Order: sequence, then structure tokens, then C-alpha cells
Amino acid sequence: MLLQDDQSEPLIGEDAPTFPDAPIASELEPTSLFLNAEAVQAPLDIFHGYLFVFVFAFLTTVLFTPIMRRLAVANGIVDRPSESRKVHRIPIAYLGGIAVFAGIVAGIFISYIGPVLPQGLSFLYTEHNTLREPPPGDFTDALHMMPFTILLGMTVITITGLWDDVFGLDPRLKIAGQLLAAAALALDRVGTDVAGGVMRPIGRLIGNESLTWVISLPFPIPLIGHDLTIDLIYWTGTAIIAIFILGACNASNLVDGLDGLLSGITAIAVAGLLVIALMMAAHDDGPLDAARIVLCLALLGACMGFLPHNFNPATIFLGDCGSLLLGYTTIVIILTLGATGKTHFVIAGLIIYAIPIIDTVLAIARRKLAGKRMSDPDDQHLHHMLKRALGVKGAVLVLYAIGIVFAALGVWLVFGRTRLVFTIALVFAAYIGVIAFKVARRQAIEAHAQSLFNPPPTDPTSHPIIKHQDRDPAPTK
Repeated sequence: MLLQDDQSEPLIGEDAPTFPDAPIASELEPTSLFLNAEAVQAPLDIFHGYLFVFVFAFLTTVLFTPIMRRLAVANGIVDRPSESRKVHRIPIAYLGGIAVFAGIVAGIFISYIGPVLPQGLSFLYTEHNTLREPPPGDFTDALHMMPFTILLGMTVITITGLWDDVFGLDPRLKIAGQLLAAAALALDRVGTDVAGGVMRPIGRLIGNESLTWVISLPFPIPLIGHDLTIDLIYWTGTAIIAIFILGACNASNLVDGLDGLLSGITAIAVAGLLVIALMMAAHDDGPLDAARIVLCLALLGACMGFLPHNFNPATIFLGDCGSLLLGYTTIVIILTLGATGKTHFVIAGLIIYAIPIIDTVLAIARRKLAGKRMSDPDDQHLHHMLKRALGVKGAVLVLYAIGIVFAALGVWLVFGRTRLVFTIALVFAAYIGVIAFKVARRQAIEAHAQSLFNPPPTDPTSHPIIKHQDRDPAPTK
């Protein structure tokens, strides 16, 4: 039977059925900033303009690290191999974090004075950053690039870690120092809009997109006045800042267990964040575009300058001072990705920084199941497992490779196809987590399985029937 084409007239007017337009695939997920806007400046040109930040941070750290090593050795500030889980067998100097801090500060400082130097920095001039080139000697726009509160937070976190390295510090005081550094960010609203991308749509549903309420007070209150303003997005962002800072600082501290590991994976993560920062600046995302680039290049240069001294065999360690600083600075960069409410960019940053996050989650779960405190050390971290199989250098290089994969996934996410990239990253992280957890809990799993086949012997007299039979007979008359 042959099918003939329908030659009937198409329905028009009132007789024509109407159907809602189907959503385009790109409308079903967050659209990429970079695919829907014209760049105001080429990313490579921006990178070339700020390259001196990297150079100064690198040179300062690579030259300052041996000085800090001698100072640490002279004052006995060293890590002694008192535990079997430690790789080194001789005392190794601390205070590497001070050299990294000096490198980061040097990079930020050159960003302030670079434009007035011959062949110095080429500023990013956009609507959000600045509309004019500064005259010689005018640092107003330069100071606008890096919020002072970021420098304040870095200083607080460095002093906290340094005090712990030199004198020892109660864990509660260490947490207090981290929260103080987080509060410094909130003062300048750095990262407080990170939840805006999720909360503003909720606000639109209730007719208050900004989720801000003003309550009139019957009498004035000092520092508040007659009106009390409640900004839900700000306070939610402040809570997120505190959680992120605490998590990142302690995650970096846990990962810092092999020579060159933390400084290397931080450099890889920051390189991925730098790509995103350059693209955001090229499309004039917001007022933190320049600060984000400067912080990325300063941290990257400091890590690369420290890595030759810290790679196996290491001559100096970061110490708590350095590990807390690297975690803090990296998470600050990630928080600034959401400065204009692009929450999915923050998710991309967390994917880039996935290795410390995965390792920390596994450590918390592992110690919880083992009945240990969160602060109790063990030798079941990702780097410990890989070290037993591949050695120190092999384990570090494998984790570098994993870090590169996560960095590539995070960069890919901001270019679109958010759900696809997120799914791939989730599966990859889940495989790493499950395999690592299985290896770490192998003895406990085998012991539990063995108990199912060979139940522990029981006392025969505990059986109720046997107890009844073994009773003394009732006395007879």
C-alpha cells in the first residue's frame, strides 16, 4: 500500500492548533558569558599586560626561600620526622610559607606601581575598572584593583599559621584566625554575592529580587540609625565565605603531605582559574576583574618560585603558614568568580580545586567511621595510598595529572554545556572517592565480611534452654 502526501490546505486562523515553543537546548542551562558577548579586549593581550606580576612574584619567592630556610634552621623551626607516616627521615625547615607570602605581596605591590614604570604593566581599562589612564604618580585606580581586605585577610591567615609553626596554637584559636580572615572579606563584600545566582530567582518569585527588607525602628540605634536593613543575599554570602575559608584552609593543610604536592596542585588549579579570570576580564564582567587577574598571577608566580625548593627531595616545607595561605588565597579567587552573581562560575572553581576537597571529605568520613576525632592524623590520604604504590615522585605526578583533568573540566564548564561537564566531573570525582575509600577501609571491610562467615564463639551457658537444664532441681520433701 502506497502512502500519498497530504495535499490538504494548511489550517489557518482560528482552526489552526497552537503549540508552545519548545525551549532551545542552550536555554535549559546557564548560558556562557563568553559565547554571548563580544570581548572588549583580547585575553592574551590582558595576560601580557599583567605578566610582570607573575615575574616579580616568582623571582621574590625563588630568591627569598633559601633565606627563610637558613632562618628556620638557625632557630630550630623544623619538622622532625617523629611519625612513621612522614616521608622525610631528617629534619626539614619550615617557614616556606613566609617566602610564598612575600612573593604574593611583591606581585600585588608591582601591580600598584607598574603603570608608572618604564615598560611596566598595561592596565585593563574597561567600564567597570577605569575609564582613563592614570596620570604619572596617581595610584588611585591602581589601589582600586586589589581590595585592601584581601591583603588584610592574607596577613591574618599568615600570622595565624606562622604562630602555629613557631610556638604551637590551640586548634580553636587557629579556627578563630581563619574566621577573622573571612570576616575581613565580608567587610568589603568580597564574595558576598556568591549566592546571588541562586537566590535572586527565588526573590523574583516573591516580588523582592534583591531579598532586602528595611525595618523602621521606633528609636535610633548607634551604628544602625532609624532603619534596620536586612540583606539576605549578603548574610547568606557571608556564611558561605566563612564555610569556604574554613574548608579550603584545612583542606590545603591535609593535602600538604608530600614534597611539592600542595604547591604543585595549587599552581595547576590557579592556572585554570587564571584562564577563567582572563576571559571574564575580556568581557568586562565586573569591578574585580583586575584584582582577580593580579591575585591569580601573584599566587601562580609564588607557587612556581617555591616549587623547585619544595619538590622531592624537599629542602623546606610550607608549614601551616604556607598551607593555610595557599588555601585561603585560592578560595578567595574562587569566591570572586561569583562577584556578579554567577554562581555556576564558583562551581567551576570548586571543580578546579577538587583534589583537596575530595581528600578532605574522605578524611572526615573515614575518621568518623573509625571513631576518631577530626584532628587525628592517619596515613590513608590519597597521596599516602599513591605513595605506597608509586613512590613519592610518582604519587605527586599522578595527582598533578588528576589536577590538570579537573582544571580542564572547570574551564570547560564556564564555556557552556554546564550539565554535561558537571556530570563528567561528578562521575570522575566519585570514582576517585569510592576507590580511595575502599582501599582505606579495606581491613575493616574484610574483617566485617569474615565475621559473617565465621561468627565469634558464644558462651554455651548463655543459651536460655541450657540455662534452664542446668538449674538445680527443686528440693523434695
